[in-house]
Amino acid sequence: MKKMLAQKHVLLFCLSFFICASLFAQYPKYIVQFTDKKNSPYSLNNPLAYLSQRAIDRRTRYSIALDSTDFPVNTSYVQQVLAQGSVNYLSQSKWLNQILIYCTSTATVNAIKSLPFVKSALPIGPLKSTDSTIHTDRFKETVTPLKATEKTANTAANYYGSSYPQVHIHLGEFLHKRGFTGKGMTISIIDGGFYKYKTTKAFDSARANGQFLGERDFVDFDNSVNEDADHGELCLSTIASNIPGTMVGTAPNANFWLLRGENVNSEYPIEEHNWDAAAEFADSVGTDLISSSLGYFTFDDPQFNHTYNDIYKNTTMVSKGAAFAAKKGIIVTNSAGNEGGSSWNYIIFPADTDSACSVGAVGTNGQIASFSSYGYPGKVKPNIVSVGSGTTLYAYYGLTSGSGTSFSNPNINGLIACLWQAFPKFNNMKILNAVYQSSNKYSTPDNRYGYGSPNMRLAYQILKTTQNLETYGNEWLMVKQQQFSNKIDITLIGQLDGDAHLNLINSTGKIIATQKLTTEAQEIYNTSFSDLENIEAGIYTLQYADNKMSKSISLVKEGIIAASWLQASPVPFKTNLTATISAPESGSIMIQLTDVRGKIWETQQLKTVKDKTYSIQFLKAAAVPPGIYFIQYKGINQNKSLSVQKQ
Repeated sequence: MKKMLAQKHVLLFCLSFFICASLFAQYPKYIVQFTDKKNSPYSLNNPLAYLSQRAIDRRTRYSIALDSTDFPVNTSYVQQVLAQGSVNYLSQSKWLNQILIYCTSTATVNAIKSLPFVKSALPIGPLKSTDSTIHTDRFKETVTPLKATEKTANTAANYYGSSYPQVHIHLGEFLHKRGFTGKGMTISIIDGGFYKYKTTKAFDSARANGQFLGERDFVDFDNSVNEDADHGELCLSTIASNIPGTMVGTAPNANFWLLRGENVNSEYPIEEHNWDAAAEFADSVGTDLISSSLGYFTFDDPQFNHTYNDIYKNTTMVSKGAAFAAKKGIIVTNSAGNEGGSSWNYIIFPADTDSACSVGAVGTNGQIASFSSYGYPGKVKPNIVSVGSGTTLYAYYGLTSGSGTSFSNPNINGLIACLWQAFPKFNNMKILNAVYQSSNKYSTPDNRYGYGSPNMRLAYQILKTTQNLETYGNEWLMVKQQQFSNKIDITLIGQLDGDAHLNLINSTGKIIATQKLTTEAQEIYNTSFSDLENIEAGIYTLQYADNKMSKSISLVKEGIIAASWLQASPVPFKTNLTATISAPESGSIMIQLTDVRGKIWETQQLKTVKDKTYSIQFLKAAAVPPGIYFIQYKGINQNKSLSVQKQ
């Protein structure tokens, strides 16, 4: 395998030292960067010429404006470059406005550099690696076969099999139980190969359901990744495996694009360009998330090496690409690197990208793995951690286990996909912010754990709270009919994880109906009290109560109120409102005009003589807004209310 994440580090695109003439012959692959995209045949008015409908929909959903970076590089410029001599076009990065070519002629390269629209033409990699060995040591990761133990999938732990600890550490099963298993989400995995994924048992379900949307090879350009290194297959298994009782991944129903950008037999800056080309392809086909377990900082030729000065500067090609992907609305998660304790020690590129989620590694006990890269001073990095030490994996030969941030990254990427499935209206940054806020060290981040280990249940509730506020405002107990006849429809936003009661109470304080609900915080519950046609007309109270709080709403039962001695006219009223009392008693009484929330709009006092009739005009009736109101009589021995409606 290749040095994937551990030592995958690539050059910032400040390649001034490449100008050495000897490099021209040694590295016949060049990056040709253009100055502009003038006279492009592409238009902002016809995005389907260069983006899929799904990619356009993402931009529309999250108000992401199209711009010239969405255009492919200028085809006229490409043709003029190729016309300079023996030149082979290999790939392009539209975001960085550059192409990758193969050319062995120094004269031809000089001719290309003299073109007025060419900004630079710099060597970036050899024709091919002279070393045919797959450098598994470059990943600094270990993989150990496991013996599969089949379990009856009748409990959560048994259902996930060996992968339960790495799902449960984030309470990932909370999302899965609600049906959020990644369905409808598209994840692009950029890696060094997906060896025999087409016959690996763990992916039988994904293959049968058409979840593999396709594959592309940006190294050999044969668009086949099944015969290449197995590192990508192992990463994929943490997300896509679906063998209940043995191993179930974190997003087993997601869709996948498998993209090869890494040549595991060598390490050159060309792989950063390949990563960008793969990420751009992922964007163009409508990918929601990119999972990358690659990283760069040193190369087979030290002249290309990055330095600490490149961190957080967004100058390396791969970090630029990751930033662009996030700008286009994609969630990018990337392994932090396995450099903890090494001479480099810190995160690698593109894990340094502000808008990318950098993932460190812990064991299933939540303790940081010694090899997990440290965050470089200046920002919170890594952003989060997941299980990357003793991670359960599935390879073409069966169940296995591995250690490395290569595996912690896809494990959490799948759960983030499930979370986003639950809240598709929120953009990539809002989803990631909820993930960070849910993490166990959010208030005290450090350079080992970052914000810590995410809690998917808490992240869900954070987003649910935001969604509920946007939909309902501050209301959380609502009725459809404040004036009812035989039914009360109730909408409740759960206020706690636990039991709550809804009571319907009459004017004497008697509970005439009750319901017990087991709620979860911020979940929406729709229920009702029905068959109320036989209860007496009048004022009722809907009461919510749990072990911490209560809330009440006043309601009116339609019909004739038994106390005929209290009447109102006109009903309904628009401006004037008069109450008529056939006094049921003698003495000082109070009569009030109130609304359904108990606000007193007007109070009048008078002395009555039993059986004598009185008319009370409410002077403020014209000023009250439309709605349901109550005329409330408060006497010595009598208390009664009458509902009226303002039109």
